[in-house]
Amino acid sequence: MLRVLAVDDEEPALEELLYLLRADPRIRRAEGATSATEALRGIGAALDAGPDDAAAVDVVFLDIHMAGLSGLDVARLLAGFAEPPLIVFVTAHEGFAVQAFDLKAVDYVLKPVRRERLAEAVRRVAELVGERAPIAAPAADQIAVELGGVIRFVAVDDIAYAEAQGDYARLHTGTGSHLVRIPLTTLEERWRARGFVRIHRRHLVALARIDEMRLDAGAMSVRVGDAELAVSRRHARALRDLLMRQTGR
Repeated sequence: MLRVLAVDDEEPALEELLYLLRADPRIRRAEGATSATEALRGIGAALDAGPDDAAAVDVVFLDIHMAGLSGLDVARLLAGFAEPPLIVFVTAHEGFAVQAFDLKAVDYVLKPVRRERLAEAVRRVAELVGERAPIAAPAADQIAVELGGVIRFVAVDDIAYAEAQGDYARLHTGTGSHLVRIPLTTLEERWRARGFVRIHRRHLVALARIDEMRLDAGAMSVRVGDAELAVSRRHARALRDLLMRQTGR
């Protein structure tokens, strides 16, 4: 997972960029800097501390037009380091693309930043970081969660259901719950083959964990442990068919 520094001297633009970056499940940490000087100070300290330090930076998302040093100036200075972070330029101006790629930028994203375009830039960065030094990932039957500043691995088979909370998802197990920075739609695609089904825009449920299906005045719900979860009309028929096939009826 990527460690990111975003640099923009316009705070609203910086906050928007950080919001989009933090919503991407491939990003472990995204911090911001409002000036080139602040960014260079932080990057220099991180490079001195080494790649395993908590403040390490894999990639800098860098505005070009800033007061004082420009983003291009920052990129030129970083090129002098032995192992500089990767650079993605984020700018409202098209005219600097040639200079940006001459400086070995990974990507050149135009403002206003679209989520899909930013995700493509993150994908390119993730591939290059993986080539530099493969990052250990949890096994396919586990998911990494943060608990009290410690990363732990939770078995997917222990998860009864997942609940959407904005761009996050809360995973419910028999012993508690964990909030992860992964959209429910991503978990739905990732866990479909493991028997998880979407029953509502807010809930993704392990089919094997459903204890009861209830119909009340045309409304369907399921009981999963102690929780009773509503089933939306658009998912009701498909869920009923799956449960019937599962029980052989």
